[in-house]
Amino acid sequence: MQMQQAYEVRIAGFGGQGVILAAMILGRAVSIVDNKHATLVQSFGPEARGGACSAQLVLSEERVLYPYAKNPDLLVAMSQEGLRTYLDTVRPGGRLIYESDLVDVSSVPDDMAQFGVPATAIAESLRRRIVTNIVMVGFITAVGRVIGHDSAREAVMKSVPPGTERLNGQAFELGYEYGVEHYGRAQA
Repeated sequence: MQMQQAYEVRIAGFGGQGVILAAMILGRAVSIVDNKHATLVQSFGPEARGGACSAQLVLSEERVLYPYAKNPDLLVAMSQEGLRTYLDTVRPGGRLIYESDLVDVSSVPDDMAQFGVPATAIAESLRRRIVTNIVMVGFITAVGRVIGHDSAREAVMKSVPPGTERLNGQAFELGYEYGVEHYGRAQA
């Protein structure tokens, strides 16, 4: 990824969707694999599952001096509440990635680039809904202008529990392939 300036990302959903892990993987891909800079700030409600949850990343070639995403370049909405809460914060010309089976985008301005993926259904095709977030990471890699395929895949493999690498690798590739097939490969 060629970053001319800080690139802000917010991932929003509900507890249990793996929002925080998805953000950690993207941050790891940028900071550890690609040796650039990343910050991660996470927020979640008191509920273990089902409550509002979000993570914000600031990715940069240079040291990040302010860790909060004020006006994200990219919003990843994995729930309707996540879209409703954060849509107005996206910078003009920003991009939206969303879980197409869970998020209604009829309120999204036409001038915002939109990319939908049925991440939960894809994860269920692997008989493991728990990898929805990894499907989303693959999709973000394909269309989000955040990170390259090899860096993201390596970060996934280093971030998932031992013994789950094959399943998570499949989930990542299915999300990536869905993005390429439906939207083409975005130039990072």
